[in-house]
Amino acid sequence: MKTLIVHAHPEPKSLNSSLKDLAVSTLTEAGHEVQVSDLYAMNWKTIVDATDFGPHASNPLQVARDSGRAFDSGALAADIRAEQQKLLWADTVIFQFPLWWYTMPAILKGWVDRVFTYNFAYGVGEHSDTSYGERFGEGTLAGRRALLSVTVGGPESHYAPRGINGPIDDLLFPIHHGILYYPGLEVLPPFVVYAADRTTPDDYPDIAKSWRERLLTLDSTDPIAFRRQNLGDYEIPSLHLKEGLEPVGRTGFGLHRHD
Repeated sequence: MKTLIVHAHPEPKSLNSSLKDLAVSTLTEAGHEVQVSDLYAMNWKTIVDATDFGPHASNPLQVARDSGRAFDSGALAADIRAEQQKLLWADTVIFQFPLWWYTMPAILKGWVDRVFTYNFAYGVGEHSDTSYGERFGEGTLAGRRALLSVTVGGPESHYAPRGINGPIDDLLFPIHHGILYYPGLEVLPPFVVYAADRTTPDDYPDIAKSWRERLLTLDSTDPIAFRRQNLGDYEIPSLHLKEGLEPVGRTGFGLHRHD
């Protein structure tokens, strides 16, 4: 197995960095190939601008169109092309980050904004009255898996179905479904460390044991059962879920998971 780890934490001595290092050693010892994109160490550029698209940057800038033209001609900035090649190389992509203000750190969102270009992560496939492109289960990254390894500040009860922060599955849905599943990645259930700010060195062995177990079962873990866009569950072109397919009592984001 080939695994890409995209790591987003500024402190090399942090819990997140320890989990990243443990993933590298665990997977390597198990015979897997591993690459790491440590975004803070790389001083990753977070903003999309005209320099990303070389001679294909228009004035005024049109990010989708310009990024697609630059991708097609091989003219994207070198750091973007390198990350796209890592994604195409990988069988599994692990994202290691803290949940800050209910979402990913800005540097990781900047990685997504710049690397997931038009004609690479979106805009692929046929677009017509009967087809809405290859996405949500299809696309460039289909056949690969993704896993979020996330630390959160609050205790697990705060992220339960009736918890004040909202269910963790709902908080991660925009990332799971809208960023990862959209270009075709199969998304595994997340690994979440709760109350991360309150952990002590005595807590780490149990956290590490759980993380190793998840890492060594990546191949056998069933992905989240998101509905495929083009397998008949949705009306085209409205992309509304067809009547009668909703599980009893399920609403909101849960409609887009099948049993």
